[in-house]
Amino acid sequence: MGEAVSIVTVFPDLLGTYGDGGNAKVLAARLKLRGIAVTELEVRSSDPLPQGADIYLVGGGEDSPQVEASKILGKSRALHRAVEAGSYVLAVCAGLQIFGEYFVDAEGNEVPGLGILDCRSVKMPGARAVGELLVRAELNGGEELLVGYENHGSSTHLGPDARPFSKVVAGIGNSRTAKADGVRYKNVIATYMHGPVLARNSELADFILRGVFGDLPTIPDRSLSRLARQLHQERVGAAMKSHKGNLRNRVASGLKGW
Repeated sequence: MGEAVSIVTVFPDLLGTYGDGGNAKVLAARLKLRGIAVTELEVRSSDPLPQGADIYLVGGGEDSPQVEASKILGKSRALHRAVEAGSYVLAVCAGLQIFGEYFVDAEGNEVPGLGILDCRSVKMPGARAVGELLVRAELNGGEELLVGYENHGSSTHLGPDARPFSKVVAGIGNSRTAKADGVRYKNVIATYMHGPVLARNSELADFILRGVFGDLPTIPDRSLSRLARQLHQERVGAAMKSHKGNLRNRVASGLKGW
């Protein structure tokens, strides 16, 4: 799509609850602060998705818009081609479910997904998963502590060809038994973390940008980098506080250095 790093927000008119549209703003801002050209596109569901973008962002959505988005994307197969071409994709909550084999609608009916990820989403037994989600993910050759906000009524079960994006430290993630969140496949990162997740976790944002651009220059304004780290630490602290009853022993080793 050109020399600039191209970022496409997929169907913001259908998908983008809980501030997921902010992920595009975070990526664009972190590129511009480094002096790197960027092209931002918001593509509504009535328009075709452009091919050849570097990054596609798919957010969360309510039941009916999620079903509609899945039908359109399944027919066009634009994201299938993007994934096979090596584009980076961040799919959040409903986006995660759409990328799987199927998910369920408000009546519990199975709705075909895109079949890009080897996972299936079904109604979660008991109460919805709502609250802070704290995970450890392999990024940049080591484990990073990431934090987001989850709000979903489905469990996502991974098949043999899928590997989770992260290990759950506190919260639910894919299910109450899996202790894992999301799916990692090729350059697709699928997760249940809202927030928006890239605003809360600048390391994850830069991980995606490095995959596209290569070595990233340091952001010249150190105060902005410091603010991003402070936000991350504040949200990690909030997650720990909200789960303090069952968190203390499980994460003692994983929190060293944080």
